[in-house]
Amino acid sequence: MPSTPATTANNSSNGTMGAAPEIMLELVDESGNTIGTAEKLAAHQAPGQLHRAFSVFLFDQKGRLLLQRRALGKYHSPGVWSNTCCGHPYPGESPFAAAARRTHEELGISPTLLAEAGTVRYNHPDPESGLVEQEYNHLFVGLAQSALRPDPEEIGETAFVSAEELAERHASTPFSAWFMTVLDAARPAIKELTGPGAGW
Repeated sequence: MPSTPATTANNSSNGTMGAAPEIMLELVDESGNTIGTAEKLAAHQAPGQLHRAFSVFLFDQKGRLLLQRRALGKYHSPGVWSNTCCGHPYPGESPFAAAARRTHEELGISPTLLAEAGTVRYNHPDPESGLVEQEYNHLFVGLAQSALRPDPEEIGETAFVSAEELAERHASTPFSAWFMTVLDAARPAIKELTGPGAGW
């Protein structure tokens, strides 16, 4: 499946760490209850602090998943493929609002039929950067029904892939450490959204 490079800039209030002001994350306990805040980079330094996050999976009308390749300038997991969008709510921001906001900031689209797809808790060290993803992740699925306008500071490429094409790409190309964990956790909602014929 051909990939589409990101070429069009989009205003973003949550860019790469080098250019962005200090960003605070919401720390949570094992049940997802808020217990405090921490600066974004500090929360990801080993051994990591458990914090709230979200992951979005958007599909086209053919049931193909929208992937993004993270921009090379990202401080965490640069240049690897991952799900449509992922990030962190600001303290006090709902995960749903954060997912919709960040999808628009990164991809220039507003998802349709965006729905909650459960949560998953994981601990994934990134061997390249030494950073750790200790996350309580809220999952969302929906549709991408308008033209993408990816922010090149956030996204290097995008691609819509079928389940079969994803398996081939995942076997031959680097993906984010958390990708399969969040995908597997979201599969029941993905199957409900895309239908049995899509193969998810």
